[in-house]
Amino acid sequence: MALTHRSPARQPAPAARARRVLVDAARHSAGHVTAVLVFSAASAAAALALPAALGIALDRTLNGAAGLHRAVVLCALLILTEVLSDALVAYLSGVTSARSTARIRRRGIEHLLSLEPRRAADRFTVGDLVTRLTGNAAEAGTAPVTAAAGAASLLAPLGGLAALALTDLWLAAVFLAGAPLLLLLLRAFTRHSSDSITQYQRIQATIASRLVEALGGARTIAAAGTAKRERARILAPLEDLSAQGRRMWQVYGDAAAGSSILVPLLITLVVAVGGIRLVDGNLSVGQLLAAAAYTNLAAGLGAVTGQLNALLRSRSAARRTAEVLSIAPVRQGRRPLPDGGPGRLELRGVTVIRNGASVLHDVDLTVPGGTVMAVVGRSGAGKSTLAALAGRLTDPDAGQVLLDGVPLTEVDPAHLRRETGYAFERPVLFGETVGAAIAFGPDAPSARHIEKAARAAGADTFVQLLPGRYGARLLQVPLSGGELQRLGLARAFAHAGRLLVLDDATSSLDSVTELHVGRALLRDVHPGTRLLIAHRVSTAARADLVAWMENGQIRAVGPHERLWEDADYRAVFAGTEDSPTRDPDS
Repeated sequence: MALTHRSPARQPAPAARARRVLVDAARHSAGHVTAVLVFSAASAAAALALPAALGIALDRTLNGAAGLHRAVVLCALLILTEVLSDALVAYLSGVTSARSTARIRRRGIEHLLSLEPRRAADRFTVGDLVTRLTGNAAEAGTAPVTAAAGAASLLAPLGGLAALALTDLWLAAVFLAGAPLLLLLLRAFTRHSSDSITQYQRIQATIASRLVEALGGARTIAAAGTAKRERARILAPLEDLSAQGRRMWQVYGDAAAGSSILVPLLITLVVAVGGIRLVDGNLSVGQLLAAAAYTNLAAGLGAVTGQLNALLRSRSAARRTAEVLSIAPVRQGRRPLPDGGPGRLELRGVTVIRNGASVLHDVDLTVPGGTVMAVVGRSGAGKSTLAALAGRLTDPDAGQVLLDGVPLTEVDPAHLRRETGYAFERPVLFGETVGAAIAFGPDAPSARHIEKAARAAGADTFVQLLPGRYGARLLQVPLSGGELQRLGLARAFAHAGRLLVLDDATSSLDSVTELHVGRALLRDVHPGTRLLIAHRVSTAARADLVAWMENGQIRAVGPHERLWEDADYRAVFAGTEDSPTRDPDS
């Protein structure tokens, strides 16, 4: 038995995955991030130079020394540099964050669409995915700018401390005596804030998931009269969300309160010692002014805390987004299918495991090229899983699926999509108009081809009655279940290749329309192999062959007339819409 899945590679830790997402976003906007860093550094440099320039100007004013005009002009230039740099940082920050967010979202969506349809749904609810790829991606997208601005913001306290030491070593020693308290505040803020941010984002996703579920089942909720109960269920996590929000602000408030007490005390202490040094003649008035300003810069815990808080939120959001990217993608091949192949489909020793249980077990099945094969069986027999395997909407956990002799894992995905078509029981239509919904696919069929496919699917009759016909806007067209299925069939017929899979795609059609579609499938649609997941006797009776499934295995394959002789086979159709009491062909 050939295994199609290797053991999963060891996945990096969540922190490492988040870091990769952020690094990729930063590289994508490397020029903008560099510009933010440069202008932030320019603003910090101007802020560092300004106290010294003001001190010099003050000393020259008090002493009547020459060069006062140059000192004042220098102060004005430094102020202008700081203002302009801050303005450019604000502009570039918005542009860069938008670019980074778009990059993260694009990567997430492209990766999500490249997965087997079930893979993401097995791990995340729809609402959770939407939250991760919208709000969380936006928060993660601010990380490159925040990191650049944060790195530059360290220049102010570090530069302020260095300038304070150059001004007077004693004042620097006084400041350093209180610096450990500032570091303790910063450490406590980081430790407590990270956890509350993670919990807050998780609860947000829970509320979003419940809301999406309720919107999808709005009719059921209205019919059951449970709107109040459902509203309470959706909003139940709000109390926890509020608690985590208050916790975040409490942590931030504690850090801000601590710094608002500690920083003035440090400044007061430095100024007091500086005053003594001034009286002793060791400092000038201008130097004391500069020392006070440098102390304020060196103790700039508030700015660093704000940047750190933003980085923590971005890191937590990036971790949630990275969890989507960590789902192993489908391994794609590069081989084309042989030209003019008849569409021979083979399943060799196929096994599929879902949630620890075997859905298909060691299935061997051959569908000859050009054959119409119906797949029948009771609910849960594995029919839809087999249909998904046929066109590689999922991969087996063991065994191989081949189309015209080529394993699907080796086929170029673009080629495979052109050569395989699907119609589903509950189709989802894409496009603004009815015609666009039918045309949706790997190529762009002509208007004539679209109408031909619609006629084959029995959809043209009601489309012609719509205002604008094939140009009618989908959002303004009320569709019944049968009409929706017919448009889904038309879409599949318009893109039919060598293999066409109908996964219970005629279940909502009346018997007459279903008979019309069955005949048109053979006469008016691109010739090839047909795999029909069927529940009706009439569908099975018209097929060339029937594959009878039971408990995830193929019980028998043969013409419907021969299988009908088995009472167990006849019992499969018991209770279906057109189940006869005798052979339908007799």
